[in-house]
Amino acid sequence: MLEHPAITRTLRTGYPNMVAQPEHVGIDYFGEEILIDDDIVEDPNTGETVLRDNLERYLSEVYDFKFQTAK
Repeated sequence: MLEHPAITRTLRTGYPNMVAQPEHVGIDYFGEEILIDDDIVEDPNTGETVLRDNLERYLSEVYDFKFQTAK
């Protein structure tokens, strides 16, 4: 009988150590996990928290900012 590799590994080594994973401190506007030491931006108008990596997307979608290269 074949067994999924993840099941075989879990039976052999046990469940992974949950303490070793980064601590989750919340979810940003787009549903992405915020971990300790992540750079975040807070919108004072809405109270929303956004990962800095998602800031351009947030400004485009929520405030209709247009990002372009100067010519």
